[in-house]
Amino acid sequence: MASEALSPPRAVRAPDSRGTPLAFMYHSVDSCTADTADPYRLTVSPRRFAEQMRWIRDSGRRGVSILRLLEAWRHGRGDDLVGLTFDDGYADFDLVARPVLEAFGFTATVFVVTGQFGGHNSWDGDAPRKELLSRQQVGELAESGMEIGCHGSTHRRLVGLTERTLDFEVVRSREALEQVIQRPVHGFCYPYGRYDRAAMAAVRDSGYGYATGVEHIADSDRWSIPRSYVGELDTGWRLRAKELRHRLRTVLRASRC
Repeated sequence: MASEALSPPRAVRAPDSRGTPLAFMYHSVDSCTADTADPYRLTVSPRRFAEQMRWIRDSGRRGVSILRLLEAWRHGRGDDLVGLTFDDGYADFDLVARPVLEAFGFTATVFVVTGQFGGHNSWDGDAPRKELLSRQQVGELAESGMEIGCHGSTHRRLVGLTERTLDFEVVRSREALEQVIQRPVHGFCYPYGRYDRAAMAAVRDSGYGYATGVEHIADSDRWSIPRSYVGELDTGWRLRAKELRHRLRTVLRASRC
């Protein structure tokens, strides 16, 4: 699969009533899903993940990276697309999730922590340690057609930070990632989905094309793209419910503007 060569997204908000595009947020795809071993419910089993991708396909949609989704949305298309994102850059994306995605002809965006290549999720205090993608794996994923985005240098919450610390987490992490994948990095994902005006400004002013969070906010734009969490319990009907909730929220937000 060739790498995506798209222009940076210039806008997310559509010129009509469609609101923001639908995007699903994943973390890890692995066999360990018991509550006792996965306290934050970040892991989806391979079987459930395949079922979720099948639901996307059978509903007439295609899973794509955020970059491709925004490119289509900007041109008035993309209603048949779903953005797929994977936060933290777990090694199981390469080993488990990627083969499933490729079997369905899907792509995705992987947001990696640039100071932890080949390490572990040290920021998850009481959760099991999970291996993270190495530099080589990240480079190979970019070559295979997956979009690689930035998730900061250390997975630190970007709220109330000094300008110097924001520069390290936002700007330096992008520079480090571009050295690894040898191409521009367009997307940033706020760790824990949390950010303030200073963090959003740092991302906007440092050359990123978009940023993703989690929650819908009153003035969501390309620096605060909302996503819907997906976990092990999400069957097809639950995914449909999440889609409807997303649509409702975009309509309600538009009605307040």
